[in-house]
Amino acid sequence: MSDNHVPRTTEREDRRSLLRKIAEFIHPGPDSKDELIETLAEAQENRIIGADSREMLEGVIRMSDMTAGDVMLPVSRMDMVDIQAPYDTLLHSVIDTAHSRFPVYEGTRDNIIGILLAKDLLKLQRAPELNIRALLRPAVFVPESKGLNDLLRDFKGNRNHLAIVVDEFGRVAGLITIEDVLEQIVGEIEDEFDIADDEGDIFGLSDQTYRVSGDLDIERLNEAFDSDIQSSSEGNSFDTIGGLIAHEMGHVPKRGESHVMAGLRFTVLHTKGGAVRWFRVEPATLADQQL
Repeated sequence: MSDNHVPRTTEREDRRSLLRKIAEFIHPGPDSKDELIETLAEAQENRIIGADSREMLEGVIRMSDMTAGDVMLPVSRMDMVDIQAPYDTLLHSVIDTAHSRFPVYEGTRDNIIGILLAKDLLKLQRAPELNIRALLRPAVFVPESKGLNDLLRDFKGNRNHLAIVVDEFGRVAGLITIEDVLEQIVGEIEDEFDIADDEGDIFGLSDQTYRVSGDLDIERLNEAFDSDIQSSSEGNSFDTIGGLIAHEMGHVPKRGESHVMAGLRFTVLHTKGGAVRWFRVEPATLADQQL
């Protein structure tokens, strides 16, 4: 009986294999990431997944090709703390920038000796005899080439939320946080320090610079900064400063990138949905204008 049973099982498996091959021939699976993303678009159109799920899945796929160097905040825009600074100066800097973590350096900005958590400064209120060095947490260093998938795994494993990015020569190139990585999947994560879209478009900052919405009308920007930025470029007309700058640069700028126009330096603070959400605006230096 068992000898007669084996051929029938094999026959059913062969038939199932043949049907699978025919189905794959008629509807072949995706052979590349671009095709996989197209498949996700079709799944949304067929109401198999929602728009939010599609965006997150696409973020996961694209993130697999990205590195820490693609997402990091460049060193020129990092808010750092000098271990030799007076306590009042240090405290003012922490309050003014409103970050939760700060790289701490000694001597030069390339010599990062640890990470200071803003909440740890509260310990000095109860124990003034403590030295700030005793509050420092170890700094984690990663190369620019570190893949975001691996970095996210490390963040989860070692419970660090910030890493210092170094270049091939070991010099500080920037920093990256777990939030920066997650935003590649879920989009921008806002916190209590972010400003709602309907609460304004130009804000003065404590360092005498300004935070300006990427959706700001060019005419309004010219009035606010007494500038003469033209809304037309190469036959194209633009309503917003974000659209004009992206056109001038030839791509949507990433966080930390800068562009000089009409005596003003625009540095990207936040991007969202393939557009710049916030710029930092300040007068351009003579060196900037000569570039």
